[in-house]
Amino acid sequence: MSDRIRTLGVIPARYASTRLPAKPLVDLVGKPMIQRVYEQARKAKSLDRVAVATDDERIASVVRAFGGTAIMTSPEIRSGTDRMAAVAEQIPADLYVNVQGDEPLIDPAMIDQAVQLLVDDPSAQVGTLVRRILSVEDLRNPSVVKVVIERNGHARYFSRSPIPFVRDEPSMERWLARHEFYKHIGLYVFRGAFLRTYVNLPQSKLETAEGLEQLRVIENGYTIRVGVTDLDSVPIDTPQDVERVIRLLRAQAT
Repeated sequence: MSDRIRTLGVIPARYASTRLPAKPLVDLVGKPMIQRVYEQARKAKSLDRVAVATDDERIASVVRAFGGTAIMTSPEIRSGTDRMAAVAEQIPADLYVNVQGDEPLIDPAMIDQAVQLLVDDPSAQVGTLVRRILSVEDLRNPSVVKVVIERNGHARYFSRSPIPFVRDEPSMERWLARHEFYKHIGLYVFRGAFLRTYVNLPQSKLETAEGLEQLRVIENGYTIRVGVTDLDSVPIDTPQDVERVIRLLRAQAT
């Protein structure tokens, strides 16, 4: 019997979106966004399979039309992680990778790096990536989640506030010049056994306060391994983001 690690990429995709309705089906230079994400994920060397987890037959039909795998999940599910767990009940794997369905430009190397974190660190239940913050705008922005990392590469805390607070520096420009700050990239790798445990844990107080579900992992005493990357992605949340990605795709094609 093979001891090779089986890894499944899961792309959660909901039809409803407050800021951008039917977001997974938005056209990006001739292809729907969900197809762009799927094709990027398929390029990752670490993934054995990729599946879209959706609550809507319109998305599932589009996925099947371009040759992808679509798994129907309950519309009552609210988080991407819970949707991943629903897929895990149908497709067995050792590792499950949550690939955000609104990042059509994600670099496959980011997925491979995140998976390798759990391959290399048996003590960690979750792996994720961060990137160094280089602008005061990102440091101030509560939508950019900050991370404090321990020396052993494990996440100590995630926050929407700038952390750590630098008491003796007069400005955030000086903070960035003299200290390292990291932003979280929303790419997660879960061990299969822990994924089933995680979705049965109650929401934690820190998770509720910050609005960050990864804090449930830390607050319950589990470990998140962090990898630092120089790569970045461009998530789509607004019509302006759509136009930006279209420009980038057209630039890549020239």
